[in-house]
Order: sequence, then structure tokens, then C-alpha cells
Amino acid sequence: MVRRARKIYRALGEVYYYAHPELDFENPFQLLVATVLSAQTTDLRVNQTTPKLFAAYPTPEDLAAADPAVLEELIRPTGFFRNKARSLIGLSTELRDRFGGEVPGRLEDLVTLPGVGRKTAHVVLGNAFDRPGITVDTHFQRLVRRWRWTEQEDPVKIEAEVAEIFPRKDWTTLSHRVIFHGRRICHARKPACGACPIAHLCPAYGEGETDPEKARALLKYEMGGQPGQRLKPPPDYPGRPAPPLGARAGG
Repeated sequence: MVRRARKIYRALGEVYYYAHPELDFENPFQLLVATVLSAQTTDLRVNQTTPKLFAAYPTPEDLAAADPAVLEELIRPTGFFRNKARSLIGLSTELRDRFGGEVPGRLEDLVTLPGVGRKTAHVVLGNAFDRPGITVDTHFQRLVRRWRWTEQEDPVKIEAEVAEIFPRKDWTTLSHRVIFHGRRICHARKPACGACPIAHLCPAYGEGETDPEKARALLKYEMGGQPGQRLKPPPDYPGRPAPPLGARAGG
């Protein structure tokens, strides 16, 4: 299992050599806010929402002092905006009062902030502080179970078991590659098995569409010739940037 898991990781690296966090951000605070907003919505919708949000509240001090009604309206497109607004004001207040207006670089500190759990903390640590961590979101959970890397259902237990398979230095990159594959090919309801580059390594091959032509029609984002999720993707991203909120996506 370990040998196959590491082969899958290497194969995903050849396909998704450009794998990256799919939230637009310029500093740890922006990534923290964007990750909290990403709950129960797409990274695309968050990326379309945050430009106005960060223009209005560029620092934790600004966001801590936000009028809740104004903030709720700004983040309404991401859904659950009342709860998210409370979390954002709460975590910004904590950053201002307890951490000198800076996002802490330790897991044990991050998870004390309102609305921040282990998944969000690992996203921030891995991508804003270069401190490796495994991000167990819904895609990651689904794929590692399909690949028989674990039988656990609890995210913390999944994180622990997968961490035993791979060196610590690979954890953040592993998370990106697995999540990219889950969003683009290995979907929840109908995996595109017939278009999957790691089908020969997958113990769950056949759960989805195996006909190559039909499978290709299921591919998403750059794999399907469509825009990605970031309005400002990295230079090596092979697809098209996502459109701003209200613009037509094309293709």
C-alpha cells in the first residue's frame, strides 16, 4: 500500500506539476480570511468576493472594527455570511488583541481563533509559512479512502494515518495534488475513471465512467478546457484565470 501510495503521489506530480493553493492571497492574513470564507462554497466564489473585502479591510485591526451588517453584505456571495462575519470579526479581534495584529505561525495558536480548525490552520501554515501540513478537506478524505490509504472517517485520524505514509516535507504538496485530482477528475458522484492518469494504480478504478470519451466530458477546470478557480493564478498555471464576479466565464 505504501509503495502504491508513493507511486500515486509521484504520478500526480507529473500531471499537476503546477498544483497550488486555489485561493488568491498576498499575505497570511488574507489567506486566513479566505480559507474561513471557503467553508461550504467554492474557492472560485471566495476569490471573486475577496478583492472588495480586502480593499475595505486590509488589516486585522480594520476587520475587527467592521460594521457586521456591512461585512455581511460584502461576503454574502460565499454563503453562511452571518456566521462567517462573526468568525472574521472574532478572529481579527483576537489577532489584534493577542498577537499584535499578526497571524501566528503555530498550529496550537491558530486553532484558538474563532472559525479556525485544523484544516484551515494547515492551509495557512503550509502556504503562508512554509510549514508542512496535511489538509484533510472533503476531496482529500474521499480520495485517500478510495485509494485505501486509510479506512478512517475522522479527519484527525485520516491526517495521522496518511502522515505515516509520506515524509513531512511532502505533506503540503501532497495535499495540493490530491485536492487538485479530486476537483478535476476523481469527483464525488461520477469519477472520470476513463480519463484518469493514475487509473492503473487505483484500487477503486471502475467506480466512475470508464469510457474515455464520456470520461473526458466530465473533466473540470483546466483539464476540461475551462477557467480555473483563481483570478490571479501562478505563472506556471496552464489554464485560464477565473473571471471576476459578474463576468462571463466563457468556454
